[in-house]
Amino acid sequence: MKHIYRIALVALTMAMTACSSKITTTDNDMNTLSFNNEQAAAMTLIACYEAQGDLSSLSEAIDKALESGLTVNQVKEALSQLYAYTGFPRSLNALGTLQKIIEQRKADGKNVEEGPEASPMPAGYDALKQGTEVQTRLVGQPFDYAFCPAEDYYLKAHLFGDIFARDVLTHADREFITVSALSGLEGVMPQLISHVRGARNMGVTEEQLQGIAATLRSRGLEAAALRCEAAIAGDGKPIPPSAWPLGEPNDAFAQYFTGQSYLAVLDPASGLCNVTFEPCCRNNWHIHHAAVQHLVCVSGRGWYQEWGKEPVELKPGTVVTVPAGTKHWHGAARDTWMQHLAYYTDQKATYRTEWLEPVTDEQYKKL
Repeated sequence: MKHIYRIALVALTMAMTACSSKITTTDNDMNTLSFNNEQAAAMTLIACYEAQGDLSSLSEAIDKALESGLTVNQVKEALSQLYAYTGFPRSLNALGTLQKIIEQRKADGKNVEEGPEASPMPAGYDALKQGTEVQTRLVGQPFDYAFCPAEDYYLKAHLFGDIFARDVLTHADREFITVSALSGLEGVMPQLISHVRGARNMGVTEEQLQGIAATLRSRGLEAAALRCEAAIAGDGKPIPPSAWPLGEPNDAFAQYFTGQSYLAVLDPASGLCNVTFEPCCRNNWHIHHAAVQHLVCVSGRGWYQEWGKEPVELKPGTVVTVPAGTKHWHGAARDTWMQHLAYYTDQKATYRTEWLEPVTDEQYKKL
């Protein structure tokens, strides 16, 4: 498997080098975003749609990017880099989409600006040394992934060495693109927060970072915009990608929860509410006496479990009916938030909720 992965890395590097047969030198400041506002917005959408695999929207975004003055090589470089963050399949699909757009624009007689190629590497170029220096600047201090030395080498020598050394894009450009892409993905908040910090260290301004969120929101990518804003704020607060509101911190019931939850009361008369659980958040074991509870998962992913039974995975569309008198708990998965609606039927005058012991970390980690 190592040989296969190395072959894939070499193949991509050769393909990227082949795209650079025409060499030009550049003295771009690598810590400055090279895009104007219109081009930055275009790159944001290209990166986000690539990450989400939305090729139809990506086609439109690429066409507008070329109209804004971005070159084919800038777009090509962005999509090539993103394989390291979103995988080869999405990167290759996106590059194929770019190729079709280029062919169509040429057929329609529209301008297609190839743009400068990457400069050649200097004599004695050391990818590992160069990548280590770039990674240190990006992180803000030396970083070694001792748990997996092979991954550490790939990050330093290939991503931050071979790829970041290509001056078609500046280092600021590359981190701007990475933040835009990761904003479009669920479950990668730690990496998104890290790359927001990296973007700042590489010269991306606060205004430019906020511009990513503004662009995403302007195209209806609300969940991606909120993730981006949460990462910029540095709190990584979970954001529900749905029409259901987050609500307020669920402080009144905090003693019965492990982790942070949020409550949005949708209909006080019927008791319909929306509950949002941060990653790892769950409520204690509890029993609803004299009422049947209904849970409808509307976003994210989580768990529901009755005492003595196997847990049930909650995904958008999952509906659970909790019989009266049943000991149970529910909450989010470890790597993502979860949001569900909750309401009651067959509620008697003697209705009450009996709160019991917490779900232990040992129990939870078995899921």
